[in-house]
Amino acid sequence: MSSANVLLITDRPGFEPVWAPACAQFALEAIVTQPGALASTMQRGQAVVFDARSERYGDEDELLSAIGFARALGGHVAVQRPEAMEEVDDLLEELCPGLVARGEADANRICQLISRQLDTNRAYRFEFVTLSPRPGEILAILGDGHAALISRPITEEDDGSAITTIAIANDARSALLSFESGHEISLDAAEVARRLREGDTGNGRIPVDGAQLGRRIRELRLEAGLTQAELARRTGIHRPNIARVEAGRHTPSLETIARLATAIGVPTTRVLNKG
Repeated sequence: MSSANVLLITDRPGFEPVWAPACAQFALEAIVTQPGALASTMQRGQAVVFDARSERYGDEDELLSAIGFARALGGHVAVQRPEAMEEVDDLLEELCPGLVARGEADANRICQLISRQLDTNRAYRFEFVTLSPRPGEILAILGDGHAALISRPITEEDDGSAITTIAIANDARSALLSFESGHEISLDAAEVARRLREGDTGNGRIPVDGAQLGRRIRELRLEAGLTQAELARRTGIHRPNIARVEAGRHTPSLETIARLATAIGVPTTRVLNKG
């Protein structure tokens, strides 16, 4: 079965007409599956969207058991939950980070995120490359959210002069670094990913100040005319958690920053840039 298939786990006739078109919009094939057939149908690493309003999941334990099973199989798991499940909302956010739909309007957003997660090549493309806040380093963010701090000299051709421009290639598989001396070095995303896997570079964390990042997110949210409540609805992140980020009391992960940027309508780079 292709990894581009998405199981829609539901026993309600109204679920497929909303989610199947949303899947198709992002080149995902929706396969409607009854809740009782999950164990015999799901394959490892597959994408699954659970309809929490299904009769089978009237018992929250049944829903958590099904989602936990899908996660244990390495699945990309999303859930459309009814408002009546507020008591397990935090756990659903942990099990399905960024993939909790509050209603049918979230279907397109969820399917777009699933499509991104199923793209196995995203780890070999650059999302963002810039100078690190610390001297003598390059910060590279890959499409899967991993980040690397690359110490200079980057290669033997790195003559130590200042980097004047960094341009990511159209296919995002490399970045061209131009130096004040006139030298140029091509940074390969696949090589950065390899070094990350082998622990040769970086620690996968964003070297940014939490308070500064929070102020930046708040500024961009206000520029977009969004309230914290609307940003929470768009991202699936609880409003109190967004308030904590904006107040600088919590530094979010790269994945969360990307979700916030998408919901605000700006590139991730605008959130990470100081200016």
